[in-house]
Amino acid sequence: MKANKARFSRNFKPSNNTPYVLPPEAEEGNIEYKLKLVNTTQYRFEHLATQMKWRLQEGRGEAVYQIGVEDNGMLAGLSEEDLRTSLNTLHRLAEKVGADITVLREREVDDDSDVPRKIAEVLIRKVPDDQQFLDLRVAVLGNVDSGKSTLLGVLTQGELDNGRGRTRLNLFRHLHEIQTGRTSSISFEILGFNSKGEVVNYSESRTAEEICESASKMITFIDLAGHHKYLKTTIFGLTSYCPDFAMLVVSANTGIAGTTREHLGLAMALKVPIFIVISKVDLCTRATVERTVRQLERVLKQPGCNKVPIVISSADDAVTAAQQFAQSPNITPILTLSSVSGESLDLLKVFFNILPPLSNSKEQEELMQQLTEFQVCLHDGQCENPFLHVLGPTDSGHFHKLTIESIQRNRSACRVLRAGQAATLALGNFDRSLLRKGMVIVSPEMDPTICWMFEAEIVLLFHAKTFHKGFQVTVHIGNVRQTATVEAVYGKEELRTGEKAVVLFKFIKHPEYLKVGAKMLFRESVTKGIGHVTKLQPIAQYRLSHSEDDEA
Repeated sequence: MKANKARFSRNFKPSNNTPYVLPPEAEEGNIEYKLKLVNTTQYRFEHLATQMKWRLQEGRGEAVYQIGVEDNGMLAGLSEEDLRTSLNTLHRLAEKVGADITVLREREVDDDSDVPRKIAEVLIRKVPDDQQFLDLRVAVLGNVDSGKSTLLGVLTQGELDNGRGRTRLNLFRHLHEIQTGRTSSISFEILGFNSKGEVVNYSESRTAEEICESASKMITFIDLAGHHKYLKTTIFGLTSYCPDFAMLVVSANTGIAGTTREHLGLAMALKVPIFIVISKVDLCTRATVERTVRQLERVLKQPGCNKVPIVISSADDAVTAAQQFAQSPNITPILTLSSVSGESLDLLKVFFNILPPLSNSKEQEELMQQLTEFQVCLHDGQCENPFLHVLGPTDSGHFHKLTIESIQRNRSACRVLRAGQAATLALGNFDRSLLRKGMVIVSPEMDPTICWMFEAEIVLLFHAKTFHKGFQVTVHIGNVRQTATVEAVYGKEELRTGEKAVVLFKFIKHPEYLKVGAKMLFRESVTKGIGHVTKLQPIAQYRLSHSEDDEA
């Protein structure tokens, strides 16, 4: 544990006797600096309440207040009496706007004064209206038998594992998963936090609906397969479910093994912020755990990764790491824990409780103004029921009219779906045999672009021989997964590992709905590459099926 703390101190300033300053306060965002909140007049109190509403709106229901800090970021600190009075005022302000406060930490300021002076960091969380709780999606990655499903079972069920995988049984969906103990499909689990930062899970709630009603913040885990033979399912989960973050689970006793490197590479290629959980520390000596930590640190610091690993060994570390992780793509927090003994599980819960959303209210508002586009999560606009949309493209490239009858988020009924939220939709009178992977539901006014052929700027990560015209690969773009043929490699006859080029691809089965700028992955056997769509060759602009044209 001493080694952990020493390693951590190289990355963070110590939590006691803090001598450094914070960045100057930003006008936008959900972080507010307050020197002190004492002797506030009624007019001042009303102004502060309005300001708190703004910060909560910016953080989509969450805000962080730094008490004892000047607007320029200087840590002035307060006496014990002034700090308590300021926190009291903050509590009254939160009550007025319908929120709760949680003091995350208090720290002494090293200012050579005879009287100790402190600053306080406070989380303020509001219960959103109309079931619009803050929802963060976390993809769970890692090699087979690393303890992913067991960890999720412990977090969501609220009880420790018996060492033989009892808690993961509730997560499995198929008989062969129960028999082998290995996940082969994509499953979803939820962990809630109420406005006071307390955990809400199945230990006290019988249904997902009860959890949704009690929680102000939801963590939706996307449990993905670890075995290599299910890699295409894992890639589909990463590309189509738009996770906010990825949690890479590594077994302490085996270290980096199997698909660990590949899963890390996938998350980085898709630019999904990733943090690491080292599980099964109860099975190992401290020296073995330290060896696994050092192994991960070496990989993360390599030129291809360029990450800054931060080992979390205290609640204070967890708060700072969560905040810095969301602000900087290079930060990679590392936690060590056990699902059997419960060691450091609380630190992971603190981390999830503090973890802020990646987008602010302004960015979400801009997305909501766009026309509706739904894949697995709502990319743009708003979605209400009942409401007329179109679904497609079919194998023939057509779109069909449909009505959305009902919406569920995390298995709980919902009236309105907003941009960035994932949900299940109940469709009206519609031929289910027409449904397939890659389809989208869009607004009829959108004029969706359908194409057989598209251009992409790619980087060939690995190829045994050469990559050239006529080569076939499986392409992953959002919720699209289909085999495509290389029709042309512009400016070159062939590509080798590490080379870049603009390539023309053609789908072999049916046309797809794509957007310029979409990230793509492609693979075939040992061939792997990444890139983004640069140009579409549309075959038509929004064609309704002939029968619906006649009706119109």
